[in-house]
Amino acid sequence: MDSGDTAWVLTSAALVLLMTPGLALFYGGMVRAKSVLNMMMMSFGALALISVLWVLYGYSMAFGDDIGAGLLGDPGEFFGLSSLIGTEGLEAAFAPDNLVFTIPSLAFVAFQAVFAIITVALISGAIADRARFGPWLLFAGIWATLVYFPVAHWVFSFDGAESETGGWIANELLAIDFAGGTAVHINAGAAGLALAVVLGKRRGFGRDPMRPHNLPLVMIGAGLLWFGWFGFNAGSALSANGQAAEVFVTTLVATAAAALGWLATERIRDGHATSLGGASGGVAGLVAITPACSSVTPVGAIFVGAIAGVLCALAVGLKYKLGYDDSLDVVGVHLVGGLWGTLAVGLFASAATTAGVDGLFYGGGVDQLWRQAVGAFAVLLYSLLVTFGIGLAIQKTIGFRISDEDEISGIDNAEHAETGYDFASLGSGGGTSLVGQAHAEARNTEGVRA
Repeated sequence: MDSGDTAWVLTSAALVLLMTPGLALFYGGMVRAKSVLNMMMMSFGALALISVLWVLYGYSMAFGDDIGAGLLGDPGEFFGLSSLIGTEGLEAAFAPDNLVFTIPSLAFVAFQAVFAIITVALISGAIADRARFGPWLLFAGIWATLVYFPVAHWVFSFDGAESETGGWIANELLAIDFAGGTAVHINAGAAGLALAVVLGKRRGFGRDPMRPHNLPLVMIGAGLLWFGWFGFNAGSALSANGQAAEVFVTTLVATAAAALGWLATERIRDGHATSLGGASGGVAGLVAITPACSSVTPVGAIFVGAIAGVLCALAVGLKYKLGYDDSLDVVGVHLVGGLWGTLAVGLFASAATTAGVDGLFYGGGVDQLWRQAVGAFAVLLYSLLVTFGIGLAIQKTIGFRISDEDEISGIDNAEHAETGYDFASLGSGGGTSLVGQAHAEARNTEGVRA
């Protein structure tokens, strides 16, 4: 065991954990005032539920010995993690069987747990304003079990790391996904698209204004995501070494370039650059550089990020053209950004980096590019189809979507008996109550319908 490596991985795990509250702020600020608490609770609910499932069997399904063609780890191998704790004292806890490379297995457990948590939380942005909280938690548990845990095995489980045999993308296909472009972002983006289709459009989608109610919250959330993402990417080196430093720099510069790319696109297209665009562009860059951060040079990272900013800024408008209601642009940012970043490895990878692979633009031909494409689209199709089945089953049985009346009056009141902003307590001159706002919206909606 190396104490420096262990300290870095545990610190990185804490950074990534902070990303989920950051995501709650980012998403919470983007919805209307009557939905902010429900939106944030979907992230916190995922944090609570997936933490428990990960300890019970999720880690074992992701990193246990493969039990079939690189598709799934043995769910019982590390069940409850009791085999990874030091029951016989300090020496046993750090025996070779309880190490992943130079860190204790439980440090690796903690680091991978927070990846599972935020992947599930990301999906919630696609169904903002209209999903019941109880069915959301049921979906989160089933989805993590049937989709995330197996896909994490495909992508992150390398032969000989925690178990003898791992997943097919990591060991057979040899696609490069350093920190989760496929397992996290393509996975969550495809799931978000499937759920958006199952639940249908929000009332008034494409007609009524659905502007973010609190842009400062959005900016704070984006800042916390950017901060935590250094643990997400650089922590994936699993060591306090030169690769972690290399990844830190590529993550920094790609994110900055993506924010500039998104803002430039807005300025040319709309005549102004927005704070929401700056925040979203930064997230798009973080998404895109995640799979590529160990394989591109700093200059290559600028290209990956800038192109991601432009692509994702254009992609968020697809929902209006194609007719699906992806409330907070999970598809436009995470699916499109994740696809671009994963494929970009096959274009911009340089053998001068620690990944040691040349992409198409560096003389490597298409060998790495086709591997990246197969891995990316395999995860996309699997997540899309299985998520659609899970979502449809919940909708047809216990009901996933809230009623029209509750959607109009506000999901916070309907699901949690709370409101994010208690304007009524300010007195008659202090502001308009959310109930009054809801009644006004209902009257407006009925008038438009008539």
